[in-house]
Amino acid sequence: MDYTKVADKNELMPNTMKLVVVGDKEVLLANLDGVYYAIANKCTHLGGSLVKGTLEGGIVTCPKHKAQFDVKTGEALAEAKIGFIKMKVKDEASYEVKIDGDNILIGLP
Repeated sequence: MDYTKVADKNELMPNTMKLVVVGDKEVLLANLDGVYYAIANKCTHLGGSLVKGTLEGGIVTCPKHKAQFDVKTGEALAEAKIGFIKMKVKDEASYEVKIDGDNILIGLP
């Protein structure tokens, strides 16, 4: 697996997230109390940008229809909602993160 530097540790404060691009993929990079995680940025429902949503307790909520994902694993935790209609969403792709000094690296398959 190849790893790509995407950020420095000082660019991402604890309990925040940021959009990074690795090759042709948009990736949400999250810092949860000093531990870094990476998942695909596009919501599996209708492609909303997850980084524009909210991050709370390791769960990112899509700003479009409130689907929720675990940033540690990419697991879908809550269905998308449009009015009273709920729609299933697929899990997000998750990516391995490595720290090398102050550098944050993401590995894509």
